[in-house]
Amino acid sequence: MTTQMEMPKYVSHKTVWALKIKSIAREEVTVLTFDNPEYAPKIVSEAYERKHNPEAGGYYVVYADGYESYSPAKAFEEGYTPLAAV
Repeated sequence: MTTQMEMPKYVSHKTVWALKIKSIAREEVTVLTFDNPEYAPKIVSEAYERKHNPEAGGYYVVYADGYESYSPAKAFEEGYTPLAAV
């Protein structure tokens, strides 16, 4: 007998740094260019590229411990709110 239960829900309380990706150049290295032109393009490692497979329109995300990640736009924008500049 199998009982179907809803899994426990969680709310994120993490603070992250993130930039929306404008474009991605994949040649000898992978370079992310951001919507905000004040930020220089970012070269990401092959391991990052393989693990996250980033897409334009999504977000390059860095956690407090330095871990670099990627989030699709919909998931990121539904889960995070920008903090006011200090």
